[in-house]
Amino acid sequence: MKIVSLLGSPRSTGNSATIANHLLKTASGLGAETQTFELNRLTYRGCQACYACKTGREDCVLNDDLTEVLAAVQDADAVVLATPVYYGDITAQLKGFIDRTFSYLVPNYLTAPQPSRLSPKKLVFVLTQGHPDEALFADVYPRYEQFLKWMGFNEITLVRACGIGPSNGNDCVPDSALQQAAEAARTLCS
Repeated sequence: MKIVSLLGSPRSTGNSATIANHLLKTASGLGAETQTFELNRLTYRGCQACYACKTGREDCVLNDDLTEVLAAVQDADAVVLATPVYYGDITAQLKGFIDRTFSYLVPNYLTAPQPSRLSPKKLVFVLTQGHPDEALFADVYPRYEQFLKWMGFNEITLVRACGIGPSNGNDCVPDSALQQAAEAARTLCS
């Protein structure tokens, strides 16, 4: 089992990263091979809408720090996407990666029965937010879940923690979120 984790937070030791790293530590203990990319430490551009990946190439034409990440995700059995909620959505760092996954789509992706070049993969979506009200930003995950399933992630697990973050003085991941992450790791590795 190969698991690739993409940390979308600009804080290396932030809450979403802590949860994702706990998941990977658990999975590694179960024999999984893991790899982590901190997106904020990479230099990359967003999708250029050049359509090179649809007209003669099967990968993104841009050659930057995201090239290795896109290849690692394609090669993985499972992916962890970890992000805090910033201004009501995922971070710009993670959104930039998601935009570049356009290169995974086949040329006739709008009508193809299998629109993605990705083999079916498992996914864990780690989402944290400072506001304690779970009803707030509850729309973030469902929007990405539908899209990610279309992209080829056939089994998706959500690990969500609300009310944590430096802005509210509660920058400590609750045990319940770490337990969810450990359970997600066991599910991935089973």
